Amino acid sequence: MLWILALVASGPMQAEDRIWFRQPANSWFEAVPVGNGRLGAMVFGGVPEERLQLNEDTVWAGKRMDRVNPEGRAAVTKTRQLLKEGKIREAEEAAQAMLAKPVRMPPYQPLGDLKIGFAHPGTPSAYARELSLDTAIARTVYRIADTTYTREVFASYPSQAIVVRLSASRQNKLSFRVSMSRENAVATAAGSRVTLTGMAMPVGERSAAEPKTGVRFHAVTDVNQSGGQIAVEGDTVLVTNASEATLRVVAATDYFAAPGVDWKVKCQAALLRSAAAYHTLRARHVEDYQRLYRRVSLTFHTAENTRVPTDVRLDNVKKGAYDPHLEALYFQFARYLLIASSRPGSLPANLQGIWNDSLTPPWESKYTININTEMNYWPAEPLNLAELHQPLFDLLDKARVEGRKVARQMYGARGFVVHHNTDGWGHAVPIDGIRSGVWPTGGAWLSLHLWEHYAFSRDRGFLTRRAYPVLKEASEFFLDYLKSDEQGRLLSGPSISPENRYRTADGTVGSIVMGPEMDTRIVDELFLRTAEAAEILKLDAALRQQLQTARAKLPPMKTGKHGQLMEWLEDHDEPEPGHRHISHLFGLHPGNRITPRGTPELTKAARVSLERRLANGGGQTGWSQAWVINFWARLLEGDKAGEALIGLLRKSTGPNLLDTHPAGRSYVFQIDGNFGGAAGVAEMLLQSQNGELEILPALPSFWPDGEITGLRARGGVEAGIAWKNGRARQVMLLSSANQTVSVRLPGSAPESVKLTAGVPKILVFE
Repeated sequence: MLWILALVASGPMQAEDRIWFRQPANSWFEAVPVGNGRLGAMVFGGVPEERLQLNEDTVWAGKRMDRVNPEGRAAVTKTRQLLKEGKIREAEEAAQAMLAKPVRMPPYQPLGDLKIGFAHPGTPSAYARELSLDTAIARTVYRIADTTYTREVFASYPSQAIVVRLSASRQNKLSFRVSMSRENAVATAAGSRVTLTGMAMPVGERSAAEPKTGVRFHAVTDVNQSGGQIAVEGDTVLVTNASEATLRVVAATDYFAAPGVDWKVKCQAALLRSAAAYHTLRARHVEDYQRLYRRVSLTFHTAENTRVPTDVRLDNVKKGAYDPHLEALYFQFARYLLIASSRPGSLPANLQGIWNDSLTPPWESKYTININTEMNYWPAEPLNLAELHQPLFDLLDKARVEGRKVARQMYGARGFVVHHNTDGWGHAVPIDGIRSGVWPTGGAWLSLHLWEHYAFSRDRGFLTRRAYPVLKEASEFFLDYLKSDEQGRLLSGPSISPENRYRTADGTVGSIVMGPEMDTRIVDELFLRTAEAAEILKLDAALRQQLQTARAKLPPMKTGKHGQLMEWLEDHDEPEPGHRHISHLFGLHPGNRITPRGTPELTKAARVSLERRLANGGGQTGWSQAWVINFWARLLEGDKAGEALIGLLRKSTGPNLLDTHPAGRSYVFQIDGNFGGAAGVAEMLLQSQNGELEILPALPSFWPDGEITGLRARGGVEAGIAWKNGRARQVMLLSSANQTVSVRLPGSAPESVKLTAGVPKILVFE
């Protein structure tokens, strides 16, 4: 192999990054999303009427309250004892008292609808609508008679407003009416503005026990037209015979408001902030957005189908066609979605990002932290959007406050604990049911995201101020919580292997156990990273020793009778061998305790587990299929990872490329599949979890030629890779510090490469 070092980089070939259609959206899964982290909208592109389904990220029903079950602490002790005695059914009955009161958390709800009704009779022609991923602008164009009508919609982070631009190619041809609506809200109109004021509150059977209260919200749509007349009719603003118009939608809630503060004035402040000419608002928005989006490009050097609408392309893939550029588009769409749903100062992306149209959304559209929320943020670091990780850290700070109370009251422990779900309030209690809620490692898993942010950035200040205090507190909880068994092993429990069940030799089916594999691996990783952080910072020597001692007592990974990696301490079978959760492979991904070169026997067992799941129908949800992509990538199986990505498109993707999740006989939206799928693509092209930069570790054979720029690796390194005929031809590395890194290509020994901070180095392979 010839290595030629250079200090100049070639520019990437950029694919066309847009989602487009030849017809208006007939359903929510055909509309396109825009967002600025806090405000979001689904844009339908109708001709007689445009609908923007609006969201604001703090519109949560219910309220913060003490949800700890007063019987919970006694139930923990009783459940442990019953499990020790082998009385599974009795243990699960006792564990019911661990669940919160009320047993569910409040839902995230929509802000409302903005509707723009048009008065231009006639049959439209030359219709097209698109979402440009490069500018984050949704555009609708059509022609009626001799006039072309154009709409542009974007959600501006600098202006903190959703902006709608309406224009006609001929003077005085634009007439429309503007209204806003929502259940439990009142709409009014005055001058050029429509307002919507109300309160989010629980509705429906699932929320029956919640207090009928929630976040109060206030939204304003301001209409500024050029030409024509403007008038008010009831709760509607009417515009007639204009040539163009700009609408600005702003919103505020009392979520952050101190008592006695007039939180509604935030809307007026946002209107003043966005009081500029349309071209200025647009330019500010595009500049801000492209600063993030254009950091990464992915191109496959094959013919593109850019003249075919996106929904048609996806339908062709579902029928068996192969479209690699649609996979690249899907990858970039995930980056777009993270930019649109998670910005500094906003809440993190929830189960639906920010785009929810239901007062009773699936799983309350909360933060499900036994996989889904973590998956939302898997792309943040490798896909060069690190600052978008911050809202997750902010939510964890809220959850720590609640989690300390739960740790103390339920477990008599220091530190903090968060179970399998949290919400906009940061609630930390076990909820929903014992098959999902009695799982104490959600907060620990979230804490590891702080370590990942450090691992990618090597920002010592962040480690000192933000990451280490959280890791330490999470570790303190488990030092107190883990219990020794007769063999001297330290076990987590009562707990579960998320949402799965086991069957004992006598046929008993249960969920609650001591020491499930996923818990053990998360705790092991938590203790390791906390000790490593303490060592880097030269802090807490006694704690480091405690953590090392405890790690040595955690149960090791074991292989079961089928050759599989064991999910529980005992070699149980399971009633659902194709279960959607594959939690016991945490050590393979996102952990790194299982590696093909370092632990070949465990790697073999992990592969058997994965194959058994898939052979029995596993991966049937979008997020589960996305995790499968990442598993195959870590197993260095490029073709299987690529096939899983195609499967994600075929089985779990709507016409607008949003992830779908089966719910009975229909489908609902969950955003985790989008994010997890994109993270899987990154794992196929670059891995850095084992102290090496592995270049194209799992490249599918059906991506023979391509180029990616802007990927990030642990150690503060950015990478660009160009490949041809399945082999890397050029690799660009850019380091944030002077260092020597180990670089490995498939089938080759690693090579040491010296990097100088801020100076790109090009490796050319011949």
